[in-house]
Amino acid sequence: MRTVTFYTTTGGKCPIRDFLDSLSAKAAQKVAWVLSLLEDLEVVPSTYFKKLSGTEGIWECRIRFGSNAYRLFCFFIDKGEVVITHGLVKKSRRIPINEIQKAEAYRKDFLKRRMRENNE
Repeated sequence: MRTVTFYTTTGGKCPIRDFLDSLSAKAAQKVAWVLSLLEDLEVVPSTYFKKLSGTEGIWECRIRFGSNAYRLFCFFIDKGEVVITHGLVKKSRRIPINEIQKAEAYRKDFLKRRMRENNE
C-alpha cells in the first residue's frame, strides 16, 4: 500500500533513526508495529495517524506505550510514500510549535532536494 521512508539531512543525519534508537526495545517494537499499519492499511485509524491542523501537509503518527505518548512527524510524497521526519515523547497536551516548524522545514528541504535531483 504505502512505503515508509526516513528523512535524512544533507549532512547524512537521520533524526527519526536517532529518536528510535533512544527508545526502549519494547517501545521501539510498538512504534514499528504502528509503522507497519501505516504501510499495510488503506485507511489508518485516527488513533494512530492524523493530519495536524494548521500545517502544510504534516501528519503525526500517534503511539501510546505504557504511560508514554510518542509522536512521529511525517508527510506524503506522491500517493504511496510517507516520509517520517522526527519524533518526540509527548509531555503536554499540545505539541510544541517548534517541533511542528521543524517538521515543516524538513519537508521543504526534502521536496527542494528531490526537485533538484529530478531536474538533473
